[in-house]
Amino acid sequence: MLTGVLVATLAFAAPTAAAPVDGKAAFARLKSLAGEWQGVVEAPGGHPASIRYEVGSGGTIVRELLFPGTEHEMLNVYHLVDGQLVATHYCAMGNQPRFKLQAASADELVFGFAGGTNFVPERDPHIHEGRIRFVAPDRLEEDWTAFTAGKPSGDHKFVLTRQK
Repeated sequence: MLTGVLVATLAFAAPTAAAPVDGKAAFARLKSLAGEWQGVVEAPGGHPASIRYEVGSGGTIVRELLFPGTEHEMLNVYHLVDGQLVATHYCAMGNQPRFKLQAASADELVFGFAGGTNFVPERDPHIHEGRIRFVAPDRLEEDWTAFTAGKPSGDHKFVLTRQK
């Protein structure tokens, strides 16, 4: 009986493997964002935000153009690699951090840092991780965390509404 209790206890205590993230479904969700989005960057002294989502390259990428036409214009390009959703952020700072989808639900995509170019992650400022939240069919929130010297150094939260 003691052995049975011990085996049952160990079975419940053993970590379970996380369910694989469905990159294809997450990518399809990003494709559904195609269009113009307007809103604000929530921060002290927050300013207007404009983001344009476009599906390109025969449906194999999603371009997310942030602050189009401004001196702070930036670009995120999302695509699938072996069924995994990845992205590269082309930053106005001149670096290009890469991300991989870490978790996904019907309401949120969570991206983790996966390397990059033109910066040293342990030293230089860069965008390090982010979340895209699907608040409502025409409402979206994005949270991107900057790192400097290997530690969080600021958050950039976008609150956006789809333009008709």
